[in-house]
Amino acid sequence: MTPTEAKRPLQLNDNGQLRHFLSLDGLPRELLTEILDTADSFLEVGARAVKKVPLLRGKTVCNVFFENSTRTRTTFELAAKRLSADVITLNVSTSSTSKGETLTDTLRNLEAMAADMFVVRHADSGAAHFIAEHVCPDVAVINGGDGRHAHPTQGMLDMLTIRRHKGDFENLSVAIVGDILHSRVARSDMLALRTLGCRDIRVIAPRPLLPVGLEQYGAKVFNDMNEGLRDVDVVVMLRLQRERMQSGLLPSEGEFYRLYGLTTERMKLASPEAIVMHPGPINRGVEIESAVADGPHSVILNQVTYGIAIRMAVLSMSMSGQVAQRQLENEAGEQN
Repeated sequence: MTPTEAKRPLQLNDNGQLRHFLSLDGLPRELLTEILDTADSFLEVGARAVKKVPLLRGKTVCNVFFENSTRTRTTFELAAKRLSADVITLNVSTSSTSKGETLTDTLRNLEAMAADMFVVRHADSGAAHFIAEHVCPDVAVINGGDGRHAHPTQGMLDMLTIRRHKGDFENLSVAIVGDILHSRVARSDMLALRTLGCRDIRVIAPRPLLPVGLEQYGAKVFNDMNEGLRDVDVVVMLRLQRERMQSGLLPSEGEFYRLYGLTTERMKLASPEAIVMHPGPINRGVEIESAVADGPHSVILNQVTYGIAIRMAVLSMSMSGQVAQRQLENEAGEQN
């Protein structure tokens, strides 16, 4: 689980602007802060009577979901529409690839639709990188989650949630709890927290659900839930991903809840002002008690609201970076 090598030329244009958004690995702190600041400015759009700005008017955003996800797909659709883009959503998991079409063939057919941006969700790690490397140069690619690798917009909406509720990252203690092994959200959160200066990143999980290489993220590992939760400011609970697990990793969901479930009683170990987050969907009574998920510490629904603003920021910044890169290349061509 070591971070992949940063592919700066792939994600950024020649001026260091966002061009594709594939992973948080290697992106500088200044860029992550710019994404958060841009998302902050978009939050007020959702409170307007007319929830639209014209930044992507005339552009086409194609949501290409090889893997189902209602929440991510819906928030990307809303984000693109609020930016005035035309939106096409393709559930490819029930379409071409299930009939044997290769990823490259699917990509070429999508390019023929003259889309300006692809939002890609795929069950295989690295799929979004593959598409970004092979797509025509004018198309921006946004990773909506790939395998166990990355979910960068979820990572950034988690950072926006933390910043709006807790302020600066440097003095915070953040605990990520549960199925770390299979979680692309955990990886993206740890990368973002480290880049933004968080000094106390804790990972709490049973040993079978811990990947190797966590020290590269600056994370402290706890196998005891009570010890790991002590005095934390932020608790990020993760879903048990049974669909990705091999048999025998856990004795039972009931045993997991007994040892690692976030209950009202366990929340007393955290800071009195601690917030509770969850990327969803929530398994109540498996990783979290309903009284906590719906209680005063919970900011889970806020995360959904912030997710639209983050995705608006990423879509608009990536499109702007693509346009700027074309201008740079045209100017260089004229000089030659």
